[in-house]
Amino acid sequence: MKRNYWTIVEILETFEVEEQFLIKLEKEDILHPMADEERIEKRYDPDEVENLRLAKILMEEMDVNLPGVEIILHMRRNMLEMRRQFDAILEDLAKKLKNNLP
Repeated sequence: MKRNYWTIVEILETFEVEEQFLIKLEKEDILHPMADEERIEKRYDPDEVENLRLAKILMEEMDVNLPGVEIILHMRRNMLEMRRQFDAILEDLAKKLKNNLP
């Protein structure tokens, strides 16, 4: 089952990070938690959890600083978007070729 969101407590326990680490990533605009009027607690969608996971790996295992993490994650988002665009182009091309076959 795929999660719709993660709570702060789940993230702290699962990824073994301090709440201060999350706050630091939010201040640097690396993480963007969700908040709504019904729930007081911040929540993180799966994309944000993946950003947290990557940020932790980059900082702890590869010794990348926060600005470097921000740049790497930005480049990753751009690459994923280009991949989606490329896949859409290929899908469109495949449809056109299929329609032109006898």
